[in-house]
Amino acid sequence: MGSSEGFGASSKPANSSSQVPPSKQYGVTKPISMAGPTVADLKRTQKLEKFLADSGLYESKEEASKREDVLHRLGEIVKSWVKQLTRLKGYTDRMVEDANAVIVTFGSYRLGVHGPGADLDTLCIGPSYVNREEDFFYTLHGILACVDEVTELQPIPDAHVPVMKFKFDGISIDLLYASISCLVVPEELDISDVSVLHNVDEPTVRSLNGCRVADQILKLVPNVEYFRTTLRCLKFWAKRRGVYSNVTGFLGGVNCALLVARVCQLYPNAVPSMLVSRFFRVYTQWRWPNPVMLCSIEENELGFPVWHPQKNPRDRSHLMPIITPAYPCMNSTYNVSTSTLRVMMEQFQYGNKICEDIELNKVGWSALFEPYIFFEGYKNFLQIDVVAADVDDLRAWKGWVESRLRTLTLMIERDTFGKLQCHPDPQEYIDNSRNCAHSAFFMGLQRKQGEVVQEGQQFDIRGTVEAFRHCVNMYSFWKPGMDMHVSHIRRRQIPSYAFPDGYKRCRPSRSTAQPENRSKSVHENEVSGSELCERNLKRKHDDSVRLDVLPKRRSTSPPMKSSTGGVLCLGAGDMSVDAVSDCQELKNVGRLSSSSSEQDELDRRMSPEAGTEWASNSSVVTSVSSEGGSPGGGSPEGVGSVSVAGYVEDSTMDVVEVMTNGRFKDNTYRASGNNEVLQDALHTQLEPIAMSAMFLDSNGSFDSDAVQKTVIRQVNVQQLLFCIAYLFIFMLSFLLLYVTGD
Repeated sequence: MGSSEGFGASSKPANSSSQVPPSKQYGVTKPISMAGPTVADLKRTQKLEKFLADSGLYESKEEASKREDVLHRLGEIVKSWVKQLTRLKGYTDRMVEDANAVIVTFGSYRLGVHGPGADLDTLCIGPSYVNREEDFFYTLHGILACVDEVTELQPIPDAHVPVMKFKFDGISIDLLYASISCLVVPEELDISDVSVLHNVDEPTVRSLNGCRVADQILKLVPNVEYFRTTLRCLKFWAKRRGVYSNVTGFLGGVNCALLVARVCQLYPNAVPSMLVSRFFRVYTQWRWPNPVMLCSIEENELGFPVWHPQKNPRDRSHLMPIITPAYPCMNSTYNVSTSTLRVMMEQFQYGNKICEDIELNKVGWSALFEPYIFFEGYKNFLQIDVVAADVDDLRAWKGWVESRLRTLTLMIERDTFGKLQCHPDPQEYIDNSRNCAHSAFFMGLQRKQGEVVQEGQQFDIRGTVEAFRHCVNMYSFWKPGMDMHVSHIRRRQIPSYAFPDGYKRCRPSRSTAQPENRSKSVHENEVSGSELCERNLKRKHDDSVRLDVLPKRRSTSPPMKSSTGGVLCLGAGDMSVDAVSDCQELKNVGRLSSSSSEQDELDRRMSPEAGTEWASNSSVVTSVSSEGGSPGGGSPEGVGSVSVAGYVEDSTMDVVEVMTNGRFKDNTYRASGNNEVLQDALHTQLEPIAMSAMFLDSNGSFDSDAVQKTVIRQVNVQQLLFCIAYLFIFMLSFLLLYVTGD
């Protein structure tokens, strides 16, 4: 039967009597502060809870009752399904009578932070003789298709975690399946016991771990109710600020829960208003890629791979590791790229600034949740249009394309050596005026701040988009009518359906999070009027930067017209000033074929299970200070001064350490007091280095010389010819002087 853990949970108003100092240490380090709330903190907490309630983040009793009814009905269906299969497989009548399957929940519902209209994450646990491939995705799928309350049924058997998506009486459900090694599944199964992982495959382990991780999180926080209120608040904030989407490389529900739980461990007596403020204070100073962990990583005789950057080369390339607390411990944020990490860090800084103003009573809580206007943050965009013959086909095709968007971000970062930064918008946009089913995604583009580029240099990403197209075209369930179109547009060419009110809002452009150092970056990019005119004139008459359009093919989607024809080739110098060339687009990104070996290689590199080859292309080395103290000193409550030292203070704790410059260097698997996780400000701008993971010495450190040799900057052909001509003239002059001298 469906688990109701976390059901209907709501946060209690903070009061001083509820603050009981914890009798044990939570987490792998000592707390930063044991301080409790002041009267002002309690008042701010009450205002925060009222704001969350007024924002409609709590479901009604009617909807809560409906969820329980759906879980009960779904439990009856899977029990009947298993009994039917037991009879068909020839088992005895006694076995048929005892045959059982249970439904348990995970995700926001199990944690107790679900809201109105939220998906219901469920797991069906069945006996060993009921498999996933045929019995679950074929037999149970057929049974659910015949249920009147079930709509939008969509099986996804080839996902990283195989899932069946559907709506049951209007409630969205994600249903996983796990076959455990027993003939009869007990009704009161203890899923937290590691014995449930015996003799199961890795997809089953990943399916079971959703529930196991949720249970561990609730056990590892000092105050569950305060944790829930804080998590509910920060999930709402992440959605409003456009950084809530695990599939595109931002934060998902589990990621947010783990980050909040760690802050709860560091401030065990804090109330929600304090925890929200400390959340931003801690993670604006966190030195990634040091991992966030709620407990130490444990290995087991079962032999499942755990997150271990010394043993697993691909783990070294993870930029923002947030480790799950249940065995086998995994990185829950392997989708994060350099660009999405940059966006999240900017939003953390934005949240930290607003929380400081809230504590000074300058603004209210509503200021923290002001929505981020994506289209005002950039001047250049990639528009990805997805079309299909009907709504059902679009649902499957769109889901596949969206899951591949993160690979486009990684490929652009790789092919431009990090000079072109991407910001994928998690929101989906729909053009209802089209005759076919349509969905669109947008990606903001900008040159890396402070990057020195040559005049006329452009980012030619046509080959990158072509490779992305091949990756998307590997979809196994492609049908006629499914198509995708990628185009480069400017802000003024954004379609009207991308705006909620149906019209374009005219506001001055602003940065992603309005950081305090904005004036500095503007000054760095500032040019004089005469110099700007000279540059624009040079671009206007320089035909060498214009490349031909890729060959066109027939497409089922309507062609996207542009004011000027062109290519997907972005001027590097144009990203920081208004003199950007007109829209250039890549038309008719159709379904093209390629050799199976080439497709398999590309897909293997883009998969989360990819090995060192793909890790070498997507890895990033973060420059981290090796000095023990944080610059500036004196951060509030010792955030910057407390030595967390790679997330442990006690040298006897077995943990993983990320050393200076992102190196996993120490083979003792212990922490050093010379490296801090937290800092007073973002220490350095993240800078991608191509193929870094391919040049590791025997100690696991990076060979910087070998890395630098792989970073080849584009050389202007005219400059190269000029140098050769100059050298030739010099040699000829020397020869003439020598002959004349004789």
